[in-house]
Amino acid sequence: MNSAKISAYGIVTILSAMVVFHLLIVTGVIPFNIVWGGRLETHEQMLGFEAFSISINVFMIWAVGTYAGLFNFNPNQFFLKGVLWAMVALFLLNTLGNLASANAWEKLIFTPVTLLLSLFSLRLALQRKSSANGVKPL
Repeated sequence: MNSAKISAYGIVTILSAMVVFHLLIVTGVIPFNIVWGGRLETHEQMLGFEAFSISINVFMIWAVGTYAGLFNFNPNQFFLKGVLWAMVALFLLNTLGNLASANAWEKLIFTPVTLLLSLFSLRLALQRKSSANGVKPL
């Protein structure tokens, strides 16, 4: 298995786990004070932030899965490449946010996770095209 394939599967796996994690927060199984830097104050705030987070994670799963050929869909490769570069930036900023978190668990657990996601995203963003129509198969 090559490093691009490992990166794609790694992102899809981690983000899928994150969706489950955020669903557990929405359902109250996990308290919402351990996410978003420990700054959420109300249940309504939590629902809005978690809906946003779940939506973004599902979109990124779709983008990476499509880029890696896991899903049978062929959108514009330039668009997917832009999404991958946006993911690199997002995960790097998220890593910095996790480092600044008021919650020690968020800092300890999610800082390395978002750093790994940024590295995986970077690996895919740097993937070379094999033709004018697509990406080198992963």
